[in-house]
Amino acid sequence: MINLAYRDIAHSFGKFVTTAVGVGLLIGVVLIMIGVFRGMAHDAMIVPSDLNADIWVVQKETLGPFAESSRLHEDLKYSLRSLRGVKEVYPLTFQSVQIYPNKKPVRVYVMGYDASRSLTPYRLVEGRAIQSSQSEMIADSKSGLKLGDNVSLGRGKYTVVGMTHKTVSSGGDPMIYLDLDEAQELQFQFSNEQIRNDRYRGSNTAANQTVNAFVLRVHEGIDPKKLSDEIARWKHLQAYTNAEQEEILTKNLIERSAKQIGMFTVILLIVSAVIISLIIYTMTINKIKEIAILKLIGAPNTVIVKMIGQQSVLLGVIAFIAGNLFAHASADIFPKTIVLWYADAAKLFVVIVIVSMLASLTGIRSALKVDPSTAIGG
Repeated sequence: MINLAYRDIAHSFGKFVTTAVGVGLLIGVVLIMIGVFRGMAHDAMIVPSDLNADIWVVQKETLGPFAESSRLHEDLKYSLRSLRGVKEVYPLTFQSVQIYPNKKPVRVYVMGYDASRSLTPYRLVEGRAIQSSQSEMIADSKSGLKLGDNVSLGRGKYTVVGMTHKTVSSGGDPMIYLDLDEAQELQFQFSNEQIRNDRYRGSNTAANQTVNAFVLRVHEGIDPKKLSDEIARWKHLQAYTNAEQEEILTKNLIERSAKQIGMFTVILLIVSAVIISLIIYTMTINKIKEIAILKLIGAPNTVIVKMIGQQSVLLGVIAFIAGNLFAHASADIFPKTIVLWYADAAKLFVVIVIVSMLASLTGIRSALKVDPSTAIGG
């Protein structure tokens, strides 16, 4: 039996494929929008994953160093170490700064950690670790820095001794790692002019023994949730388990963006449905006489419905393939991480097929209204 849909498509194959590819670019944007959300969730988990903390301790009534500003005295580490069940305590600082590699401004996220301790909050792909207080730094490749580069930060000049790859903050900024003392000086030490002004005012702002958070690792068999509740109760600090901190990152930092991306995705899908509907309608109108001839020779309506429906679905399938290829080819061009999951693509494929079937209804409605006499009278 001759398949009328395929015969009709073959008659204008180039035009049909070009149209499908055009719709595919729109579907590719839908995939990229989904990938942006996945990328945001991925980026938000990089630093917590590398730190591998059991408990986060931050300033009371704050959500932590990523969602809110938090400042603590560094000497709190001694009282935290004395708690039963605590294995290690690591003070950390976090700060956004701007550097100028190759004379181009790049926003980076600086983490300060005690390089003399056992904590290694990064995964090196090149170079070596920091030797404490040696004006050295670890940089991510996305920062534009290379091994051996010299960078001015605050009052100091630092040499890049190690490199990471695609290690970014929750906001997508490439990470920079400094020894804790130098990071504290960068973040909390005022300029010479500010210090002089404050001395004239009778205050001292030169002290920099401050951190933004502590990460704790506990002994095996200790429940992090119970210990974090104890810290909050008796130390008058805010403490979160790693799972709670991840939830804060995903809900507080990503939730609103996720809703906005979701709205754009829905709008793009509606636009895709409208475009496919218009294309199928136009294709149907262009062959009104042929449809009238089919009716005149006794072809049932099911044959016409099947022809238009198959054309619409095939248009959607080719568009999906083109969109998928476009999304994967362009994902690395974007400045922020794009994560494309096959599961998301499979779900979108089902949606596109349903949208294509619904979009064909306009063309089917027009075809069923055709009078067979128009095949004779013109």
